[in-house]
Amino acid sequence: MTNNFESSAPITISPETDALVEQEMAGQNADIKQETKALIEAIKKRAQSEIHTAQDLTREAYLTAVRRARETIEETKLIDPDRLEQSVQLIQQEAQKNWQSIADEIQRLGDRLTEAAKAAWNVLTQPKSSDS
Repeated sequence: MTNNFESSAPITISPETDALVEQEMAGQNADIKQETKALIEAIKKRAQSEIHTAQDLTREAYLTAVRRARETIEETKLIDPDRLEQSVQLIQQEAQKNWQSIADEIQRLGDRLTEAAKAAWNVLTQPKSSDS
């Protein structure tokens, strides 16, 4: 059976992940700690990739809608081209503000996911208490 987690590129371990695993898994085998570090980094990398993909898709969809609206207005020739250009610039400025708001929200979601992963990790690695 092949290991789906192996890759040809080495995974760079962040100082934060290194410190967390070393603290929480003190006394564990070095190989186990290294694999755990690599797993955490892979999860972080995947979450960041998903965030970037969502940001790109949202931005592209919005820009496409703005372009289509502009093309439709230009085709109907109901608006003065100078006023149209001003309107498009205002729409683009508003789109940029909205885009930044969406990007910030996605970043906050990513931060929350990171914190949730840390909390889950803490629960999983917490030593069992003895009721003796």
